[in-house]
Amino acid sequence: MKILVVDDHPLVRDAMAQLLGQLADSVTVLEGSDCASGLSLAQAHPDIDLVVLDLNLPDTHGFDALDRFRHDHPMLPVVILSMLRDRQTVLQAIKRGAMGFIPKVTAKGVIVSATRLVLSGAVYLPPEAIAEADGGAPGTLGFGAGESGPSLSDLRLTARQGQVLALVMQGKSNKEICRKLGLAERTVKVHVTAILTALRVSTRTQAVIAATHLGLSAETLLGGEAEADA
Repeated sequence: MKILVVDDHPLVRDAMAQLLGQLADSVTVLEGSDCASGLSLAQAHPDIDLVVLDLNLPDTHGFDALDRFRHDHPMLPVVILSMLRDRQTVLQAIKRGAMGFIPKVTAKGVIVSATRLVLSGAVYLPPEAIAEADGGAPGTLGFGAGESGPSLSDLRLTARQGQVLALVMQGKSNKEICRKLGLAERTVKVHVTAILTALRVSTRTQAVIAATHLGLSAETLLGGEAEADA
C-alpha cells in the first residue's frame, strides 16, 4: 500500500506516517510539503492508493490543491486533513471530489479508522458535519432546511437496489453484498449496473460521491430491508 501525505508541517507528516503504518503490514508513505511536490510525487508514483491533503499549503489557496489533484488524477481518492472543520468547508470539499474530511484534532484511532474506510471505497465525514445544523437533518448533505434529496423512486431504483447502494457506500464488495442480502452475485452485478446508470456515473467510487451529494445515507437506505424485493 502506498499513501501520499501532503502537508507543509514536518511534524504532521511524521505523525501521519506513523499512524498510516497501522493500516497494513507494508505501507509506504510518501511526503510532499506543498501542492507542486505532491502532484510531482503522484505523477511519479501511479500506484498510490490514497492522498492525504492539507487545505492550507504555501503554494495554493483554499480548495485549489484539491481541484488540481482531482483534475490531474481524477481516479485517485483524496482525503482532506485540515485544522478547519466547519460544516460548510467539509461539504464543499466533498462536493469538489474529496472522499473524506478528517479534522486534525481527530483522535488517532479515528484517523486510522476513517482512512481505512475511505480505502474501502466509502466516504468519511466527521460527526460534526453530519449532525443537525442550521435546521438541516443529519444525513441530508448538500440540502438546507425545507429541502430533501431525491427518493429511490425519483431515481428509478427499487428498495433492494437502495440496499445494494447502501452497502456499496459502506465499502462492501459484491461478494459481501451477496452474503448480506442473500443474493446471487450475478443479481448484485445487475443491481450495481442499475445504480451506476441511475446516478449517471461509471464507477463505484463515483456512485458513493454522487449518492452523498444527493443526501442519501447508508443507514436510511438499509431501513427498508425487510420489505425489499429480491
